[in-house]
Amino acid sequence: MCGIFAVIGSREVSSTIIDGLRKLEYRGYDSAGIATIDSSNNNQISKLNIIKSSGKLINLSNLIKENTPKGYVGFGHTRWATHGKPNERNSHPHVDFSGQIAVVQNGIIENYRDLSESLKLKGIKFNSETDTEIIPHLIGLEIEQSLANGLSPNEQTLLTAVQKVLTLLEGTYAIAVIWSKAPNALVVASVQAPLVLGFGEGEFFCASDSNALAEFTRTVLPLKDHESALLSPLGIELYDAAGIRQHRSPSLLNGTELFADKKNFRHFMLKEIYEQPEKTQLWIDRFLPMNLSLENSVTFPISTSTLEKVEQIQILACGTSRHAGMVGAYLLEQFAGVTTKVFFASEFRYAPPPLSANTLTIGVSQSGETADTLAALKMEKERRELTNDVNFSFHHLGITNRVDSSFGRELENVIDIGSGIEIGVAATKTFLGQMLSFYGLALLFASYRETRTSQEILDFSNDLRLIPKQLTDLIKKHDSLSQEIAHLFVETKDVIFLGRGINYPIALEGALKLKEISYIHAQGYPAGELKHGPIALLDQHVPVVSIASPGVVYEKILSNSQEAKARDARLIGVSPDGPESEMFDQLFAIPKVSEWVSPLLTVIPLQLFSYHIAAHKGLDVDQPRNLAKCVTVE
Repeated sequence: MCGIFAVIGSREVSSTIIDGLRKLEYRGYDSAGIATIDSSNNNQISKLNIIKSSGKLINLSNLIKENTPKGYVGFGHTRWATHGKPNERNSHPHVDFSGQIAVVQNGIIENYRDLSESLKLKGIKFNSETDTEIIPHLIGLEIEQSLANGLSPNEQTLLTAVQKVLTLLEGTYAIAVIWSKAPNALVVASVQAPLVLGFGEGEFFCASDSNALAEFTRTVLPLKDHESALLSPLGIELYDAAGIRQHRSPSLLNGTELFADKKNFRHFMLKEIYEQPEKTQLWIDRFLPMNLSLENSVTFPISTSTLEKVEQIQILACGTSRHAGMVGAYLLEQFAGVTTKVFFASEFRYAPPPLSANTLTIGVSQSGETADTLAALKMEKERRELTNDVNFSFHHLGITNRVDSSFGRELENVIDIGSGIEIGVAATKTFLGQMLSFYGLALLFASYRETRTSQEILDFSNDLRLIPKQLTDLIKKHDSLSQEIAHLFVETKDVIFLGRGINYPIALEGALKLKEISYIHAQGYPAGELKHGPIALLDQHVPVVSIASPGVVYEKILSNSQEAKARDARLIGVSPDGPESEMFDQLFAIPKVSEWVSPLLTVIPLQLFSYHIAAHKGLDVDQPRNLAKCVTVE
């Protein structure tokens, strides 16, 4: 989940690298580092400069202001720790035994233990606890052998050494390499990890995310799996896994919202919560305009032939995306009549269900780079292709906020949720966007399969069209209320969230948000399960948040809430205001709406509740500890 930004050209690169890393800090902020090659000393031996710091990027930035490393080639890294504690010792870049080769990595080297033992037998000493450090040592040994065989110290020698080492590594990773004896070369490579090349004016770039390149160039080329590239001041050479030169044309970055502005908000997360009405309206204008016929209830890019073949659906996702998938599964089954199952992508990969015929597989990832989800989709595709049976073909759909991601490149059918850039690590507006995509799918399948009457579909569509205005009112109201009561929960250690039916996933999401940004332990439960164990936890110190939206289980969840109240728990309701709501010690009132669309509203108070508790505690809401926005490691 780390971030890599690299550049080579005809001007000093340090400040450019730091600017690029700022766009990547969402990928990890345990530590940061930079490496450059200073070749300005009249053709004398070039010098490798490395500066590293623990903690957030600002720490590295301050160090560089005091002692700016020179060089026309270099890279930076912002780390999310996997192997080794998050400290300066384990921060990237890492160097080889000669101190001349520097490497940064995003990913995991799965066989690093075996490789490190082999290196130790050769007398190599390690300075870190990371899996990454084996890479520069292996490259250093390859180069040492090449030089002993009479090869010159140049960019081709470096490229060949890196390509040989790649064959030894097992795992998913992206790397960048520089060598002080080849100051006009930067080598990068990718194995099932995102890496994007950028073509500028007199300089060339590489980054983990195209957003990091947008400030410098709009001309980009994503690396494919098992590709490597040699960047020089003259251009970029692309190679496949066999070392054969490749020729592929770059493309232009799409979209206009490539830069983030916090405006007058204290945190990006709060700004992104406030953006949800606008983003919902844009989604409605795009996919649910008023002029649609009942036969074509939503303008999704899904062919009739696909709809004809689908008998059941499986959804693969992680974290917040999985909660959106659970709302989607409820809608697809209960409204559209399509059998739907939701899987943890991380578990599906190793324990998939038996193959079923005529199945649509939906992958959900806000970043489009979630390693577990991508791997699960790839595995599902491979095992279906092995059947050679048309009934078991790989029908698929991706739902993402980044169509320029691996999702967009590797999946033929992708729905762009269109939420715009989201900086806060804890997802808010992208969660709403993912849910809206499933609302669209439910309408589409219900119309095609005729599982609902024309009037029901029309009512459903009209209820969705009312959501933006309701969101606007809800956010204004509960922003103030959450801020007023946040101090009451600063010392809270545990919170239980209850929901039933379509709002059970919202209980899970509410608990996840509170955990992510306030560091308060929270669990979501189906409300009917409270008495089957969790009720033992309840006393006056354990608040219970109950989502009680009118519908088929409304009376049931009110009864479940009473059970919590009887055990002295402080009871917080997310429910319409009325006689039934008097039981709640604190009420986040929501409008009376159709149960079908209620999750789009019930999630809002929970987002604001979590936000204001974390803000009141003085925590870093946008960059919570131990988390990263994009999970690109397994």
